[in-house]
Amino acid sequence: MKKLLGAALVLFFAVAPALANDKTKLIDELSGYLEFVDYGGGAIFPEQIPRGEYAKMLIIDARDAAQYNKEHIPGAVNIEWRQVLAKSADIPRNKPVLIYCNTGTLSAQAGFALRVSGWENVQILQGGFAEWKAKGGLDANAKAAGAAPKH
Repeated sequence: MKKLLGAALVLFFAVAPALANDKTKLIDELSGYLEFVDYGGGAIFPEQIPRGEYAKMLIIDARDAAQYNKEHIPGAVNIEWRQVLAKSADIPRNKPVLIYCNTGTLSAQAGFALRVSGWENVQILQGGFAEWKAKGGLDANAKAAGAAPKH
């Protein structure tokens, strides 16, 4: 949670100068976000995602292309974290969107930008790809529940 909050603050201070000319709009946007966001800031843990849910999501790997090409969550598309707003036309608003990076820091910034921009369906994978792999990947939910993974 501290990582997500820290990433959100970094993003805030990065975009604040661009909106400084319209301070009221900046405050309104951030206030709206703070009223909208739940306690977890849109974060989800790997063990909270049942294997079958991945097929119902747009999964965004927010790392660079080299990392994505080396290994990624099956079905993920690669949109580098800095490009999520530029490529937002490719991100649906009508189905769940899961965004991740290596540890959750950069994807938290990208997720924050999307959520402030109106995407209410975005969740950040807490701990990123590293934690997802460590907890069992697609089978993290089954492992956490003590069930045998089904392939």
